[in-house]
Amino acid sequence: MAISLYAASIPVFKQYLFALKDVLVKAEIQAAAMKVAPGVFLEARLHPTMFPLIRQVQIAADFAKGASARLAGLDLPAYPDTEASFSELTERIDRTIGFIDSIKPEQINGQEARAVEYKVAGQMRRYEGLPYLLTYALPNFFFHVTTAYAILRHNGIELAKKDFLGAA
Repeated sequence: MAISLYAASIPVFKQYLFALKDVLVKAEIQAAAMKVAPGVFLEARLHPTMFPLIRQVQIAADFAKGASARLAGLDLPAYPDTEASFSELTERIDRTIGFIDSIKPEQINGQEARAVEYKVAGQMRRYEGLPYLLTYALPNFFFHVTTAYAILRHNGIELAKKDFLGAA
C-alpha cells in the first residue's frame, strides 16, 4: 500500500504541533512552579549562534503552514513574528493547526510533481512536491520542533520522549 502525500504531511505536522503546544504548556506551568520568569525560557538557546525558543517555535509553525500551503497550491498565510509569551506561541500553533486542518486530502494528493518554488536567503529554490516535503520541509520542521524541545529540556523543564512524540 502506498502512502499519500497528504498522509505524509498534514497529519504529521498536526501531531507534532499538538505535542509542541503541550510541551509549551508544561514549560509555562513548570516555570511558574520553579519561580523562573517565563522570558528566561522563551529567550533560551542551545548555543549563542542558534535561535531562541520563541523563534524555534515560530519557524516550526512556519514550516508546517508553508509546506502545507505550497503542496496544496495555496497562498501562504502571513503571521507576524511578534509572540512574546508561552500563550502567544500556543495561539500561533493553534492558528497553524486551524489553517492546515482546512486543507483537504484532494488538494495535496496527486501533487507529488507540483513545482514548489520559494526564496531562501535571497536564493530561489525549486523542488517537486514529494522531494520538497521529504527532503526539505519535514526535516526542517522536525529540526525546529526538536530544538524547541531540547532548549526546554536542557533548561530543566521535565519532559520525556512521549512529550516530544505526542499522541500518535
